[in-house]
Parts: sequence; C-alpha cells; structure tokens
Amino acid sequence: MNKSRQRLSRLLLLCICILFAVTPLLSQNATAPTSSVAPGPKPPDAPAGWKRFVGVYEYSNNGNYKQTVVILERDQRAYMHYSSRPDEEIHFDSAKRFMFVPDPVKGSWTYEIIEEPGMPASFVYLMESYIRTDAGADPAHFFHVSPTKPVEELRVAALLAKPPEEAGPFRKPDLVELIILDPAIHLDIRYAQANNFLSKPLYTQARAFMQRPAAEALLRVLHKLQPLGYGLLIHDAYRPWYVTKLFWDATPPEDHSFVADPQKGSKHNRGCAVDLTLYDLATGKVIEMPGLYDEMSPRSFPTFPGGTSLQRWHRDLLRRAMESEGFTVDRNEWWHFDYKDWKLYPILNVPFEKLDKLPN
Repeated sequence: MNKSRQRLSRLLLLCICILFAVTPLLSQNATAPTSSVAPGPKPPDAPAGWKRFVGVYEYSNNGNYKQTVVILERDQRAYMHYSSRPDEEIHFDSAKRFMFVPDPVKGSWTYEIIEEPGMPASFVYLMESYIRTDAGADPAHFFHVSPTKPVEELRVAALLAKPPEEAGPFRKPDLVELIILDPAIHLDIRYAQANNFLSKPLYTQARAFMQRPAAEALLRVLHKLQPLGYGLLIHDAYRPWYVTKLFWDATPPEDHSFVADPQKGSKHNRGCAVDLTLYDLATGKVIEMPGLYDEMSPRSFPTFPGGTSLQRWHRDLLRRAMESEGFTVDRNEWWHFDYKDWKLYPILNVPFEKLDKLPN
C-alpha cells in the first residue's frame, strides 16, 4: 500500500514538473504578436459628400506670390493643411456651397465653394480664388509634360546613343518575366500605351522583367498581401537604357527630379526597380492612392500628408510590404521601389523584343 502511494506521488510530481516546463512555452505562443505588414487598422473611406474636394490648391497673385494649401481627410474629418502652420479643421455645407473654419475667438472663417462643369474644383476666400492644381482635378486627362522635341526624333537619337561605361564586376543578368510567377501579378504597362506622361507609346511590348532575386522578393511581397485581399499591378520594371535617355531628353529641366539621369543610369535599367500599385483581388479594381502614377506633383511623394486616410493607408501598406522584402521606396515616387542588390547588376540596353533571345 505504501509503495503504491509512493509511485502515485512520484507520478503526480512528474506531471507537475512537466506542466511548469510547458506553461511558459504555451504562454509565449499565446502572446506572440502576429506579423503583419498592415499599417494599423484599415480606416473607412472619406465621406462621399466632400471627398471630391480633397486635393492640392493654389492661389497666385498675378505671379508675384503663390500659396499652396492641401485639403485632406483624417478620421472622417476634413482639414486644411498649410506648410507654415498647424492643420485647421474645416466643415462643409454643401447646401450653401460653403466650407468654413470655426474659430472660437474670431468666429467662422468662410470659404465659398465654386463648382462649374468641366472646371477644376476651387474655393474663394477673402475675394481670392484657390484653384485645384493636382492631376486629380480632372481625372479624364492624365498628367503629362510637353516634350522638348518630337518623341520620335528623341527616340532615334536615344537608340544611337551609348550607355555610360561602368567598371564592374557585375552579376550576370538573369531577367525573369513577372507574370509567369503568379497569376495575381497583373500588368498595366503605361509606357507601352499612350496614357503616360509623354502621351506616346514608348515600349514595343507590354512586358515586365526583373532580375531573379528581385523577382522572387516581389513574389514574397505578393504572398504577404494576398491574405489581406490585394494583388500587385505592375506599371514598369526593367527598362532599356535608351528609354531612360528618351525620358530625360523629353522632360523639361525643371521636372528632371522625376526622371533618372541617363549618365548615371536608372535602377530600372539594371532590372532592379519596379513601378507598381495595389488592386483588389475580389473586384480587380485598382486601389486609390493619394496621387496618380507618374504624376509630377507633391502628391507623388511617399510622405505627402494629403489625400484620405484610406488612400494613405494603402500607400503605406504597399511600402511596408515592399520594404519587408528588401525594397526601398523612391523619395519622389510612392510607386517606385528599388531592390537592395541593384549595384550588383550592369546597366542594360536590350529591347524587349530581344530579351527572349538572350542566352540563359
């Protein structure tokens, strides 16, 4: 009888020891945070009644003085953003066509909203008109620049030019076509169409390639976004060097910050850069961002404070997902990401129609 009790006691003690050993592991697993690229809870969209007024506005006093203000949405409220002072909350009265800033000391500051068919949104304050100037003011007309010379003339000159010489050594190029990686990677190659900033087709084929390590990293990004309901829409990837020179020569000097210097080469030329955005997997609809692709305005900056909460959330989601796999966002373009190994690859100038003939 005593031996039975001793065996039972030893068995009970063993169970208690095992329980104490396992409990910390269970506790760690239960409290471990789930990894996610989402930048916090997804916000609702802005109220439809005044979302159309979200944008960049400019007042110009006969060219002698300019002031830019941004109307943005945050937490379902509208704000006027200035570069020189804190944001002011504003309110809309659509029935009276007014927006106003309540001031407990001076009373409300009233702005008259002007809406005319076919005209950009604008408002009047103290007899001065602030006119919406960003590309979203008229979505039917894509933002573009007037080329310094005819595009075909610039193309001929670019094809005859030679890329800058580089010392190396470099990895052997291994370009992978992105659409073969996953059917959730969609294409909207703007430079193979006319809806780009030069309003001319510049590529001979609507295709997208990246160096293999960058392409595989992009695939991992996609797999992180798919559970959240998003796919990737590619606007551009590998770009032959002659197109980079064409961009530079066609763009006025004041807008050169938005295009790559051909004497340095673009990371696109190395097959290690990608222009992309998100689309909704359920509907196929392109996701709204604070600015349009290839828009040469402050709305293109990845830190632009304007737009709506939902637009900024989607922009930041794309950035966080890309950065989690070794990409870095361009400081001027929310859609442009460079892969970490870009320095290891040479500048390439092979047209799309010749890529299939390259030796593996």
